Amino acid sequence: MNIVVCVKQVPDTYEEKKLSDADKTLDRESVEGVMNELDEYAVEEALRLKEAHGGEVTILTMGPEKAVETIRKALSMGADSAVHVVDPALHGSDALATSYALAKALGTIEHDLVILGVESTDARMSVIPAMLAERTGAAQLSFARKVEVDGSTVKIERQTDTGYDVVEAQTPAIVSVVEKINEPRYPSFKGIMAAKKKPLTTLTLADAGIEASNVGLSGSGTSVAEFAARPPKQAGTIVKDEGDGGVKLAEFLASQKII
Repeated sequence: MNIVVCVKQVPDTYEEKKLSDADKTLDRESVEGVMNELDEYAVEEALRLKEAHGGEVTILTMGPEKAVETIRKALSMGADSAVHVVDPALHGSDALATSYALAKALGTIEHDLVILGVESTDARMSVIPAMLAERTGAAQLSFARKVEVDGSTVKIERQTDTGYDVVEAQTPAIVSVVEKINEPRYPSFKGIMAAKKKPLTTLTLADAGIEASNVGLSGSGTSVAEFAARPPKQAGTIVKDEGDGGVKLAEFLASQKII
């Protein structure tokens, strides 16, 4: 079974993030880039399926040149090869444009299964898996906490608010995973050294057959109209309970229009 894992380089969640004044997109140069945490679970699940059923694991990333750092981490975990879609024209692509570009890139890779983290920590939209399934015509198996493969059949336990649903489909399929699915492995020193020699293919828009008019700021269906810096944290209100604490609390909540 050949598996593609879509990973994304995102700003470190511990760093202060900001938007660029020039074009209102996320300023990725001012913060350290790391692999999206949920994508680590996707890589781990792909490696476990490969160990159980054979095949190859290919990493697919769309992003600037520095995203190669995230690619190398995925390769050092044990993935076999990677494809990096990188082109200045991709800058500013929203979810619609990103799903279009990734779908085009997937068309260049032989695969049976595509695995993604359920969302990215910088956007938290959780829409790319569904958009990829729609664009490629593949079955969508979302919010998986467990994945089983039997030939061309993929069965998952889909996490819900009240438990889980059992859902299955035939390959090709798009699977998004939640953090409960496994515990990602740490890259070994041997894996880190081996990653430097693993195949890494770079695709431009032309290489992947991506129309420039469908990506980037101008090709996106959504945009940021305006933004403002978060106001500084203000001192809280201290209420001394002299028998009327409940009344004072209710008055405060009412003044904030909470009740």
